[in-house]
Amino acid sequence: MTKTPTPRTLRVALIQDADQGSVDANLARIEQRVGDAAAQGAQLVLLQELHNGAYFCQHESVDEFDRAEPIPGPSTERLGALAKKHGIVIVGSLFERRAAGLYHNTAVVLERDGRLVGKYRKMHIPDDPGFYEKFYFTPGDLGFEPIDTSVGRLGVLVCWDQWYPEAARLMALAGAELLLYPTAIGWDIDDSEDERSRQRQAWILSHRGHAVANGVPVLSCNRIGHEDSPLGTSGIRFWGSSHVLGPQGEYLCEANTENAEVLVCDVDLQRSEHVRRIWPFLRDRRIDAYGDLLRRYRD
Repeated sequence: MTKTPTPRTLRVALIQDADQGSVDANLARIEQRVGDAAAQGAQLVLLQELHNGAYFCQHESVDEFDRAEPIPGPSTERLGALAKKHGIVIVGSLFERRAAGLYHNTAVVLERDGRLVGKYRKMHIPDDPGFYEKFYFTPGDLGFEPIDTSVGRLGVLVCWDQWYPEAARLMALAGAELLLYPTAIGWDIDDSEDERSRQRQAWILSHRGHAVANGVPVLSCNRIGHEDSPLGTSGIRFWGSSHVLGPQGEYLCEANTENAEVLVCDVDLQRSEHVRRIWPFLRDRRIDAYGDLLRRYRD
């Protein structure tokens, strides 16, 4: 008889919120919300993408580069102090200034003692109406490397990465125990209700697919609220729906689509071992037949 692995429970929190209007206001709000999460016993907190301000990529303007900062820098210092205060691991998302004219969309991981223990630079960069990220962000060059922390090995990815099964797979192959996605995604409010529903459901299905295919929990933290476009178009209404999934794609918890929320739930990290025993997808991969995945397209 197969012995069920002993549970190893991790309490996680996702901070779903709207832009508060300034860096200081957003970080103050994060400090409050992380305190709330810590009071509920959270050991790991995931923040949304580019949480220090509005989603500025709705247009292309050189002035927006003034938002960027070095890593380590002021925000990592503040988040590190917050992590140390509550003895909690924090995954944040910042606009990184690496050098003059060289910028990244970068996730950072702060250990419970306040140290910056790792970062991930967003690898897949979109360029779509309302999401003009290629103007601002250089594609990441750190690869798909999990970050070891006191709460586990974290496979940190960022937003647009969520559409790529290769990214999730490579993190899982490197031993990630969780996949985490800071996210900023929403609707063009001029879209029909049917189109909005299709987009949101596709987004959720992509995360559930990553959980199932890799046998690992998935955390995705999205922002909420309407943000006007500087171009005079309708802007973006971010759809929230932050969620935590188990290794069979099952919902462990889900936030609403409209309001700020501190989403807290427990994740059994050992459950992945059990799921991978009954669904041994990594065992059955035909790595001898996947060479064409390195091609852009098979003509």
